[in-house]
Amino acid sequence: MSEAIVEALKAIAHPLRFRILGTLADGEHNVGEIEEASGITQPALSQQLAILRKADLVTTRREAKQVYYAIAPEELGKVTDALSAMLPEAEDQGEAATPHARRTGAAVFARLNI
Repeated sequence: MSEAIVEALKAIAHPLRFRILGTLADGEHNVGEIEEASGITQPALSQQLAILRKADLVTTRREAKQVYYAIAPEELGKVTDALSAMLPEAEDQGEAATPHARRTGAAVFARLNI
């Protein structure tokens, strides 16, 4: 497993950052919206968003004075693909070994109940 994947997993594993990603699972939000939806207040929110940016798990976009955050689907997809690769292979290609064996990528994360 690559260092980038390990660092991304460390970033995801923190409860506040996991909550932020859960908030972003339904789409792009500005900082105020993330704060309201997640219940994480400043400056903790800014600190946790910086860690998610450093891990390349979120993207940012500036519009006037607002900064908008969104999940980086390619990077999160790499993490979920790495985890999926650890699952045992299905004996029969027609049947999955586990309920999630064929589901990978950021779309899976978006379906999680957080």
